[in-house]
Amino acid sequence: MNTHGIIPVSEDIDRQVYEQILSFIRLRVTETYAYPPEIVQVDGITIATLGNFSASVGKPKSKKTFNCAAIVASALSGKNILHYKAHLPEGKHKVLYVDTEQSKCHCHKVLERILKLAGMPTDRETDRLVFFMLREYSPKQRRQIINHALASDPEIGFVVIDGIRDLMYDINSPSESVDLINDLMRWSSMHDLHIHTVLHLNKGDDNTRGHIGTELNNKAETILQVTKSQFDSNISEVKAMHIREREFQPFAFRINREALPELVEDYAFTQERKPTTEAITDAQHAKALEIAFGSGPIVGYGLLIKSLRQGYAEIGFKRGRNVCIELNKYLMGRGVIVKKDKAYVYLPEVLNNGDDSDHKEVLFNGRVYI
Repeated sequence: MNTHGIIPVSEDIDRQVYEQILSFIRLRVTETYAYPPEIVQVDGITIATLGNFSASVGKPKSKKTFNCAAIVASALSGKNILHYKAHLPEGKHKVLYVDTEQSKCHCHKVLERILKLAGMPTDRETDRLVFFMLREYSPKQRRQIINHALASDPEIGFVVIDGIRDLMYDINSPSESVDLINDLMRWSSMHDLHIHTVLHLNKGDDNTRGHIGTELNNKAETILQVTKSQFDSNISEVKAMHIREREFQPFAFRINREALPELVEDYAFTQERKPTTEAITDAQHAKALEIAFGSGPIVGYGLLIKSLRQGYAEIGFKRGRNVCIELNKYLMGRGVIVKKDKAYVYLPEVLNNGDDSDHKEVLFNGRVYI
């Protein structure tokens, strides 16, 4: 048993052990308990305290790792980066960054990115940031390595686990999920630090993946959701998905020419439709669809949406998947695209026979922002 009354996971609690831990587990109303140090804030709103854990979640390629890099860089430098302002207390000034899936080359890019954001040199080592690459190890070994690292260095105050899914064998296992969450709670409490994890969202919805995602939602201090903008694929939005404090104002960032995340000032999270005079004409539709259906009928819905994105991008209408789904609904509603068996067919005569001016006023049922 350690000074926090925590015993090894493998040890059973008999009567003797119970007597030993009783003074640690019993809460007394007459005692005063200090609020845990607040170490990360967004615009003055606390999102991370010592003794707790949090997470960044999002779809693949939504720039979750870039978001983590900004938090870590702020923790190392004390500077305001994006909207994050972090401060590690004296004696807990080190950061442990654990990557579970990327190659050594890609991990090195992340390491350099953090140091550049923090304004720290990249031509010499720093003892304030410890970076582990655990791609080659099993889930059990990864957890053992993290456990030993935390036990051997009491100066670690902030931990990032980029790929919590890789600390378990079955993401949908209730027992594995509970064990892993218990590890996060035990590590953060026993070593008086904060752990920030990274997990994917389901591709089909905005729910966190697997049973581990459910447990994270229930137990984490804060869940940050990182989402690629539907208006500009180069921009990522950050908002509080779950938070114990009051919600902060969402913000957005892009990746600049130096491959570093930078704040997008005055970003509008909802965009108004521009005047209908800028709507796509039937002639423009025809040009885009000729490109999209250049090889003939398209088999499969996924390939159809991909082809529409490519065709309309060629005429300067570059939009994301969701917008092109609405575009397809509009075109099929007009009979420009029809489904025959398993194939989608383009009927150019429908556009040619229509009056172009009739279709400038309404564009995709008013849902597309141009």
